[in-house]
Amino acid sequence: MGDIGAMGGNHVHELVRRQNAGENQGGGSSSISGLVSTLIPTLIIAVIAFTGFLILSRRFQRIYQPRTYIESLRGSQRSPKQSAGVLGWRNEYNALKDEFILGHSSIDNYLWLRFFKMLTLMCLVGCIVTWPILFPVNATAGGGQSGLDILSFSNVQPGPRYYAQALVAWVFLGWVVFMITRETIYVTHLRHRFYQAPYNAARVSTRTVLFSNLPEDARNEQFLRAEFAGAKHVWLVTVPDDLADKVSERDKAAAKLETGEVKMIQGYVKAQLKKEKKGQESRARLNGAAPASAIELTDKERPKHRLPVLKFLPFGKKVDTLDWSRGELKRLIPEVANEQHEQRGGAGEAKGACFIEFATVEAAEAALRSSKEKKKSKIRPEELGMHPDNVLWKNTTKKSAQVKIMSALCTAFVWFLCIFWTIPVAVIGAISNINYLTDKVPFLSFINDIPDVILGVVTGLLPVILLAVLMALVPIIMNILASLFEPTQGRVQMKVQGWYFPFQVIQVFLVTTFASGAASVVTQIINDPTQAPTLLAQNLPKASNFYISFFILFGLMNSAMMMLNIVPLLLFIILGKLLDKTPRKMYNRYINLGGLGWGALYPKFTNLGVIALAYSSIAPLILGFATVCFALLYLAFRYNILFAVGTNVSTRGESYKRALKQLTVGIYISEICLIGLFAIGVGTTNQSIGPLVLMVVFLVATILWQIWLGRKVNKMDAELPSQIAAEGWLGGRSAPRNSQSDSVTSESALKNGHGNEKPDSLPAVESAPLPQSGKKPISQRIRAFFAPTSAALENVHSVAGNLSTPPRPYTQQEHDEAYLHPALISECPMVWIARDQYGLSKQEVGATQAAVGKDLLTITDEGAWFNDKGKIEWPHEDEGSLRKVPIWEDEPEY
Repeated sequence: MGDIGAMGGNHVHELVRRQNAGENQGGGSSSISGLVSTLIPTLIIAVIAFTGFLILSRRFQRIYQPRTYIESLRGSQRSPKQSAGVLGWRNEYNALKDEFILGHSSIDNYLWLRFFKMLTLMCLVGCIVTWPILFPVNATAGGGQSGLDILSFSNVQPGPRYYAQALVAWVFLGWVVFMITRETIYVTHLRHRFYQAPYNAARVSTRTVLFSNLPEDARNEQFLRAEFAGAKHVWLVTVPDDLADKVSERDKAAAKLETGEVKMIQGYVKAQLKKEKKGQESRARLNGAAPASAIELTDKERPKHRLPVLKFLPFGKKVDTLDWSRGELKRLIPEVANEQHEQRGGAGEAKGACFIEFATVEAAEAALRSSKEKKKSKIRPEELGMHPDNVLWKNTTKKSAQVKIMSALCTAFVWFLCIFWTIPVAVIGAISNINYLTDKVPFLSFINDIPDVILGVVTGLLPVILLAVLMALVPIIMNILASLFEPTQGRVQMKVQGWYFPFQVIQVFLVTTFASGAASVVTQIINDPTQAPTLLAQNLPKASNFYISFFILFGLMNSAMMMLNIVPLLLFIILGKLLDKTPRKMYNRYINLGGLGWGALYPKFTNLGVIALAYSSIAPLILGFATVCFALLYLAFRYNILFAVGTNVSTRGESYKRALKQLTVGIYISEICLIGLFAIGVGTTNQSIGPLVLMVVFLVATILWQIWLGRKVNKMDAELPSQIAAEGWLGGRSAPRNSQSDSVTSESALKNGHGNEKPDSLPAVESAPLPQSGKKPISQRIRAFFAPTSAALENVHSVAGNLSTPPRPYTQQEHDEAYLHPALISECPMVWIARDQYGLSKQEVGATQAAVGKDLLTITDEGAWFNDKGKIEWPHEDEGSLRKVPIWEDEPEY
């Protein structure tokens, strides 16, 4: 899903060109023709992409509906199987409510969909409020505009009509303020109830807090238990770098051995099959039995690799891969095991961080909050609810001062990027409108002689490609920077979201808008530079025309391409065949579901909301196109989240709260734009003073509202945990029993009951049944909309069947190792090779066991085989087959 939303900012300058095409020569507006020229090709591409989805979705179920059957998901996490037929998926798609995602996927995925519903409703109401008033007011104002521009503020002369703009802005922006307030209260209540549900409350991560910057005297369990009275379990962080390096070397040697074995056996199998095809003498097929006599392979048939003196050099001593890997494993496996035993026995030095598990979610919340309030305490509370797999271990032990310095430097660098990126983005914007500059910049006059086809490529395709490369680099750079000091992947995503949003607003919105506006009036500015501010301000509403096309392009093409899922499809088909040469690589690609990157995704779409808000009063037509855009994006994301994607990194709903806060930037930009336009109008007539004062008052009120909302949320975060714990996570209601669950809920289901071994078998599971639920009466839904607290309770209750069933209990070993550094608990991976018909795999299993030792290394050729074409096959189609794979693990739900 890494391609989702990637196209958004890349088309802006192409749309600038289309929107303004011809205006320079004719002096009129070509906004309608530009709109049509964008709509028709975009619609054609969208139809083709959606048709491709309909055709391919039945054939490539792993890409388009893995959540309905894949066994790496528990039964309670699966979606109902889709009905047969090209359009069969619509039955389940329409029957499932969005709250199904809350119970079966994750709170982040659920809130991501809710974000688009909120944006759609926000813009739809905006159309209802603004169009009946502003369209006739603007269209009859006699400003001399044409095309779509007659519906915008640019057609209005300074005077009493400004009151209509101001009053409509009060009503619509007031509605947006209400929406943000409602959603903020809703998500705050939802998060606290969701995480106190039995399913989440029983998970160790929900009750565990990461603390860092521990002073020397605090790095012991006795001190920490005294400091935090409700502590149930304490993990002191050790970062054994030397051991981690050895673990990495051991695992690389195992991977080398596995890859080398499979490559050698596959080469031998293909050679034998070739002989059989030609009728030549070949090795007898043994159907999995060991060969009676050893299979002799020449030196050329055995895999080899080089050992460079320096890792980045491509040359070095050439060695036999199998012999070298076996020797390394025989050396490293006992070394690693001994060091792990010593480190866990107390030899490891406790660093400046710890994980503390509390008995209840309420106690964990209270500990986190009280630690933040202790100003004199050196101990720094970092995060609650992080999954062990998402911990960045080296960053947990960094000192507070070091983290602050690195954060400040990286933030400064990001703001430098915002300024630096302005130059190439502005240049790209100028390229897309370069025909506007030819009349006043003599050396560019040759552009008029360029053939239209070539000019179209230069002004259309080239800017899109250049901007695509520029924009793709930004979130990658930000992820790298945030990973230098943030302690968890969740915090990295939140940091990237905080950085990338202003970048999006500045580059995709503000710079592009003003670059386009400046290009369209450059001649007038050159003639009279003193009029530059007025000309730019007056042409700002006209810039909305290309954003109308932008919303069309974003809504139609992006939603259709998301349904097609072309990038995951190509990665699965092409890269899978090219790179997945061992059963393990095939298995890993098959079972791992892609997730959404909140840090890069939220800012792109929040910026769309900001653009819609910014133009809502000065060019209200944009709200209609934004409504359609957000609705289509909602529908496309809904399909993918229901049937295709998982959750790789959790922010526990915090990314949604931040997006709501960032959306207020659109309110402020809208207010400031109107204030600026009204202020310019004051120079013409005093009748503009009244609307100006109204907007200044509203701006002050918005600032006061945001301060109030922040304090209210802080108060709710402090009071809700204890309040919900007292009344129950369902507010006193009873939770329905959920018959569809694969959770094992008693210790008796665990092997021998001692808690030292992982369960070795679980019953096969099926997809979740289709929930039976009717629609609520519209009056009840309206009441719920204006009661966010009750709505949050109701939505949690609707999935209480899933949330009331705890995950299977942890074994003692699983619990003790939950937040230990991976190097301390990592076991040598099993070597898994494919079985061949001639017995070579059996011979290699025996040779490896003899060279390394059966007690040190496990190697098997079960669960995968070479077919009659020499290609690897493994069982993954039938129900329950995935659990029979040798490397299958029923991992605990931390």
